[in-house]
Amino acid sequence: RKQPLTVLREAARFARLFKAVLVCANVDAGSYVVAEHPDGSVESRPIDPDQPSWNTAVFDSGLARRIRDLADKEAVHVEFRELAGDVAHALGRLAAVLDAETIIIGSRRGGLRSSMHEFLGGSVAAHLAHSQPRPVVVVPMPASEGGRI
Repeated sequence: RKQPLTVLREAARFARLFKAVLVCANVDAGSYVVAEHPDGSVESRPIDPDQPSWNTAVFDSGLARRIRDLADKEAVHVEFRELAGDVAHALGRLAAVLDAETIIIGSRRGGLRSSMHEFLGGSVAAHLAHSQPRPVVVVPMPASEGGRI
């Protein structure tokens, strides 16, 4: 949800250059998949059993509108998927279901929090790069990038 604009701009540019559909996915790591649909979308439930009433997650409409506006500027068709579980596994599974040409993700910014996350769990980019039969494009984050989508 908090990808820098640079990632979305580059993904939209790739989609335009390859005449492809841009599929934007959000993965809720606090949920697990209970059913998968042919389009790669999932039904999920929270891992926390004390979670109050739970409805199937839907891609945030405000975020989708902002992404669609940016994709329109690149003349790219965009679709959205709300996923659940391990981020790298969920993105890899979606790419397999959609027979995606590539997966585009952003790199992490430096810093103690980022370094600890990668030390403890590894980076999503590294997991994808080592487990995918398709290219994984990692968009570097410029130090001055302030906007988030």
